[in-house]
Amino acid sequence: MPGSSSSSRALPSPAYGWAVLLCVSLAQFGGYYLYDSLGMVADWVLVDHHLRESQYGLLSGTYGIAGALALLVGGHSIDRLGTKRSILVFALITTLAGIVTAITSGFWGLQLGRFLLGLGAEPLSIAVSTTLARYWKGRAVAFAFGLNLTLCRLGTVAANRSPQWAASAYASGTSAVPLRLAALIGCVCLLAAICNYWVEQRAERRFDLPVIGTTDKLTVSEIRSFDHRYWLLVGVCVAFYAIVFPFQSFATKLLMEGHGVARDQAGAVLSYLPASAMIAAPLFGALVDRVGRRAQLLFLGLLLSLPVFPLLAISGVSPTGPILLLCVSFSLIPAVLWPSVSLVVPEKRLATAYSLMTLLQQLAVWALSAALGFINEASLASEQHPAGYAPGMWLLAGLAAIGVLCGFLLLVRKQQGSGAGL
Repeated sequence: MPGSSSSSRALPSPAYGWAVLLCVSLAQFGGYYLYDSLGMVADWVLVDHHLRESQYGLLSGTYGIAGALALLVGGHSIDRLGTKRSILVFALITTLAGIVTAITSGFWGLQLGRFLLGLGAEPLSIAVSTTLARYWKGRAVAFAFGLNLTLCRLGTVAANRSPQWAASAYASGTSAVPLRLAALIGCVCLLAAICNYWVEQRAERRFDLPVIGTTDKLTVSEIRSFDHRYWLLVGVCVAFYAIVFPFQSFATKLLMEGHGVARDQAGAVLSYLPASAMIAAPLFGALVDRVGRRAQLLFLGLLLSLPVFPLLAISGVSPTGPILLLCVSFSLIPAVLWPSVSLVVPEKRLATAYSLMTLLQQLAVWALSAALGFINEASLASEQHPAGYAPGMWLLAGLAAIGVLCGFLLLVRKQQGSGAGL
């Protein structure tokens, strides 16, 4: 009845929040598996598709370019379509990307697959962040973001561990069967998006949900309205993820040829990265919700990333220690970073803020992926010349230092009293 709307249509119940969290996280699970599956067979991809190291770097960077293009209009598109429709559309594109990658051949076919993946998976992450802020804001929002990271990173763990649990797929010594397996698992993305559509539709009929970004557009005036705290968070995001994602694309090959680690062992070591985040990210999120101190914890996570790549540049050093340091950093930084955006940006501009942040991140990922490929090729990085991987690691170390600087400036402004909310 009209007169009872305000009393009977309240915020969504916790059950809907949990249902949405599970659905969107499973959708991202499929996208994460597709993204990391290529890196697990990077050496075979070079042979099977007749690629050079620099071409592989461009292949990895194509994802970032597509994501950047999608994110130019991503926030506004999400605002217009609504989260449930946006997630469904982007999940369909992501699933299609896995199929194209599995059935194609040659450099341009793989480029198309990675382009579609970036076109779907990156705006999907923005739609998911917007959805979580919509259903969880006012509750344990950092915990929800951390748990989302835990569930979707299961996709990375599954991909990294696939030489062990799907050994038969790797028995042929070619990339074809592992990539077909990835395409099959990628279908989880679309199925979960369909479930989320149903859950959100029911919630919208029964509850008054916060409206996010209904007047939001990616314009110069809107961008200029974001304050210094947002831009420092963007700096942290760009620097950190431009380290992690390009590194993951080359990491299996680096550990095998630069440190003499077998493929299944390399996958196991790399799986520590998402596996630790799966456990620690929601715990860090709960800690942040309870004690605050976001700027301090963010700076700590950035400091931990600083020695990782100088250590990996030394072929005689065991990679386990540096990877474990990166594990803690990779767990702590996202748990603080993403929910912090919702504290410094007005709710109606939240989708655009996430889109712009991820757009710049993906441009940096593209540039670093391409640069690593060219540096490895120029340095003759290979099993016969493991020292050739060192210049690329020092490049990543320099970017880690930029991230530390951004975190330090955020901490200084917090201590000066101009970083309220963090």
